[in-house]
Amino acid sequence: MKITVNSKEHDTQAQNVTALVAELGFGDTKIALAINNKMVPKAEWDNTDIAEGQNIIIIKAVCGG
Repeated sequence: MKITVNSKEHDTQAQNVTALVAELGFGDTKIALAINNKMVPKAEWDNTDIAEGQNIIIIKAVCGG
């Protein structure tokens, strides 16, 4: 299915947020994720389905100033 990740079109087979994060290669990277401008807590990733056309924003945490 086609989704948008950080303003770029992306084809995915992921059915939920956990699978998408793994597919995108984030591994153990600390990230925040929103679907259609709504934050999705990490505790809900396994139960949050990905659907065609969704707009997903992923933000990586960084240290420094």
